[in-house]
Amino acid sequence: MSTPRIAAIHDLSCFGRCSLTIALPVLSAMGCQCCPLPTALLSAHTGFPGNTFLDLTVEMGRIADHWAAMDLQFDAIYSGFLGSADQVDTVARFFDTFKKSGTAVIVDPVMGDHGTAYRTCTPDLCRGMRALAENADVITPNLTEAALLLDRPYEEIQRTDAYEVVRRLSVGGRRSVVLTGYSSEPGQTGALCFDRDSGESKAVQTPREPQDFSGTGDLFASVLAGGVARGVPLFQAAQAAADFVRDCIARTLAEGLTEQDGVDFEPLLGQLTSSK
Repeated sequence: MSTPRIAAIHDLSCFGRCSLTIALPVLSAMGCQCCPLPTALLSAHTGFPGNTFLDLTVEMGRIADHWAAMDLQFDAIYSGFLGSADQVDTVARFFDTFKKSGTAVIVDPVMGDHGTAYRTCTPDLCRGMRALAENADVITPNLTEAALLLDRPYEEIQRTDAYEVVRRLSVGGRRSVVLTGYSSEPGQTGALCFDRDSGESKAVQTPREPQDFSGTGDLFASVLAGGVARGVPLFQAAQAAADFVRDCIARTLAEGLTEQDGVDFEPLLGQLTSSK
């Protein structure tokens, strides 16, 4: 098997493990070539007050144009945090240019968590993220992002059966869905998945650790994207992602790091290398 090439459309936060500082090492460890298309440059992720923020919308277009002139081909396109609503059109054009018959498009619709939209997520960006998700082969929302994608109140989605939420998100079975943060029973966490190829839904679960950390959604989605790019079945890729995130959280708790620092995943990258 040739080395899968993945275009990763995310921000670069210089401190705080998230986005490209997770995607690059994770995808590389999984035997993929990660080609970053940075959406913004931040001194630290948005969980740190006073962070600097440089919007890279114009440069994104220039990079994409150069890649098109080079006739680059990608096995997968994996998008995450967007710096502004203006970037939606840039990413949509990127999909149109680089998505071929064998290209998997994975959209992690980074918009919020715990029932609240991030401060960078404007109504225009929400609408744009819905449009991008329409063109995805796989989406990886948490419950907050599911509510935003469906344009429904978070409290309503909380009360709705998770299998029904996943069904709605699949748009009649046209796209695969990995609803992250799903718990089938106390003490467990993971994701509820719908695989459009089989038409089946399945929960993947792993023991829940007692604390959450920044960047775990990016870590989960990056491991999942690497698996999808390598042709791993969706349920298997999601289970591997859930287990790896759990292992990283357990190590982070033992190290005593803060929630904002993110998970101490780097020493465990060998697990991903050995599982290729």
